[in-house]
Amino acid sequence: MSLRPAQPADAAAVTKVFQAARDHSLAFLPKLHTDAEDHAFYARVVQGGGVTVAEADGAVVGFLALSGNEVDHLYVDPAHHRQGHGSALLRAAQAANADLELWVFQRNAGAIAFYEAHGFAITRSTDGADNEEHEPDHRMAWSLR
Repeated sequence: MSLRPAQPADAAAVTKVFQAARDHSLAFLPKLHTDAEDHAFYARVVQGGGVTVAEADGAVVGFLALSGNEVDHLYVDPAHHRQGHGSALLRAAQAANADLELWVFQRNAGAIAFYEAHGFAITRSTDGADNEEHEPDHRMAWSLR
């Protein structure tokens, strides 16, 4: 496994990882966008910088997108779950930042447990009225302090 900054050519692989992770772990969410819209979105995310990819055998198997101290996206291909890719991505972000925050859906118990195992704590909860999916979520935070 290795980590590296994402390149524009990684957009298709990043989109594929997101879609596989969504279909596996976030199946409770409505599919709001077409595959083409997903690809265009993640192409912009990758081009915007702040994206690190995890590779295994030369293939992108996970990614983390940071915007300041906000973890905007952290997804790992389900075929590569529990192999340390997500932990490596998150530890790298923690090593580069004194504090991090993120949103996680309340029904995504696996992600909540993952973040808690990495020192994050729930700081508030919402009914989902303000997110695109209208799904209840939690704000989680981590800090060196």
